Amino acid sequence: MSLPLLAVKPRTLDQRVVSYEVPAEDDPIIYRLTDATDATDVDALIWAAYRQIFSEHLILASYRQPFLESQLRNRAISVQDFIRGLGKSVVYREQVAAVNSNYRLVDISFKRFLGRPTYGRQEQIAWSIILATRGLEGFIDALVDSEEYQQNFGADIVPYQRRRRRARPFNLVNPRYSDYWRNKEMSLSGRSYYQVRYYTTGPLDKQVIRGAIPANFLSMARSIVVPTLDSQRHVARATSSW
Repeated sequence: MSLPLLAVKPRTLDQRVVSYEVPAEDDPIIYRLTDATDATDVDALIWAAYRQIFSEHLILASYRQPFLESQLRNRAISVQDFIRGLGKSVVYREQVAAVNSNYRLVDISFKRFLGRPTYGRQEQIAWSIILATRGLEGFIDALVDSEEYQQNFGADIVPYQRRRRRARPFNLVNPRYSDYWRNKEMSLSGRSYYQVRYYTTGPLDKQVIRGAIPANFLSMARSIVVPTLDSQRHVARATSSW
């Protein structure tokens, strides 16, 4: 028996006010399958879905899902099911889910599937329980079948960043380079090089930075023997043989 979703209190997000928003070129484009009249329109919709869910400006051939694409082109599945399939793909599992903590995965998935960030740690905890009890596929189903998804995108619209906030679209942030992942990979006695280098206020002490570099790297560097060439000795040897 799966645990029910904990109640979360919505909060005001840092975003533009509807009444004062002026249409501009960075406003999101709405992609609907019902508006696609030819193959070019469908291609644009598929590319928009890849860009939203996989967060890639250029889609690699290995990332594409030809079976899902074929079903969508033949109108055998809805846009909603296409988005669901991308979330359950091996690409999303390896490139997003496997490289993040549950809390960060929840926040990233909200940005890509629901078009908004989470309401803070409380909502991340609530949905991480869903992720832990139902697995990644159950978590994706819960997102795509949620009332919020239905109200904003339905079965026909590709998710987009709703009420875009400042700076770049937040769904295009690479999840692999978060503090969580960097520090986990580079940790040394509870500290990492990045923590020392980028989170130390004031003048940086070379000894402190050196202490954060993994010791095995220093040992490896010391063990390298670079061959040197004594030019004077070689010149003398060459002239003596004349």
